Amino acid sequence: MNSAKIAYKPVGLALGAVSGMLAGAAFKQTWKMLGHDEDAPDATDEDRTWKEVLTAATVQGAIFAAVKAGVDRAGATATRRLTGTWPG
Repeated sequence: MNSAKIAYKPVGLALGAVSGMLAGAAFKQTWKMLGHDEDAPDATDEDRTWKEVLTAATVQGAIFAAVKAGVDRAGATATRRLTGTWPG
């Protein structure tokens, strides 16, 4: 493992936490924009339909994946600019 990969590990962990927070906030706003006043349903919410639970999970997963990829890519790009080496 080269030094850029080792140096990037703590940065990657921090970016992962940031991306989780950003994705959570983006999902809450998206869920509201889709016309839902309440919090997104959990899989075990008895009063929610299958359609609502699976829709929420699908939207949440897509948002999380997109935000994580964007934040990871931005972190890797910044690392290359600072060190001259791609961390991946």
